[in-house]
Amino acid sequence: MKVTCVVDNAVQRSSPFWGEHGLAFLIEAEGCRVLFDTGQSGTVLLHNLEMLNVNLTTIDALAISHDHYDHTGGLPGLLDQVRTGIPLYANLDLFRERYSRREGELQRISALQSGKDLTTRLALELSQTPQEIIPNLWTTGEIVERLEPEGRSAHHFIREGDVLVPDPYKDDLALVLEVGEGLLLLCGCCHAGLLNTLAHVQRTFGEPIVGIAGGLHLTGVSDDELQHVVDVLSSMPVLKRVYPNHCTGEVAFITLTQRLGAQVIRPCPAGTVLEI
Repeated sequence: MKVTCVVDNAVQRSSPFWGEHGLAFLIEAEGCRVLFDTGQSGTVLLHNLEMLNVNLTTIDALAISHDHYDHTGGLPGLLDQVRTGIPLYANLDLFRERYSRREGELQRISALQSGKDLTTRLALELSQTPQEIIPNLWTTGEIVERLEPEGRSAHHFIREGDVLVPDPYKDDLALVLEVGEGLLLLCGCCHAGLLNTLAHVQRTFGEPIVGIAGGLHLTGVSDDELQHVVDVLSSMPVLKRVYPNHCTGEVAFITLTQRLGAQVIRPCPAGTVLEI
């Protein structure tokens, strides 16, 4: 099994990869290739896949963590180049329009228009429950129980009729890879909350989590909340590697490294191949 960060806010120094505010991972296992999220633009996504020598016709499935532009903006650039009919795995709530309101101005931040725009090219596999994409690779399904803080923004809204209400992030999901000694959790943005996602995965899959990668949505959280997250991660006895990127934030990255150590916390810019 091989997991490569295709798109991230950062790139490795002197790297041929391009960076942008967004996220995408490529999972290669069981002779299959699965692309998780698509970054913000087709331009960066397709360039980085080319740098990885990935022929787009060899991608066997797509998975989407949630419909914000920095995770789905690259999808239109893929549609004419991947094989017709490959599955796209996501939550049933994927196509709800989502907005951000800042300084009184409302902007649409969901990139996908509707399922009808995709069904001519892809087989939509939308579910609230976990789905097996390929052997040993699953979606988490919807993170329903959220007793811990969520990765929430006060600026994010959806429409309920004519009224704007806070986005419940029902579409937020992650991927779970069975890696022999346990599970690797691959996150998009963790809007459902990192600790809620970890608890959901442990309840659902019943195996220890040995690795975490992706956007942990710890940017801008309070010191108390960050310390609580670090305390929980520190208490996980078999956690071996954490690869934070995208929306994790520099303060969180430094705090995690100070508490868990550099042997656990590894940067994960575009081009990184995870050690599994």
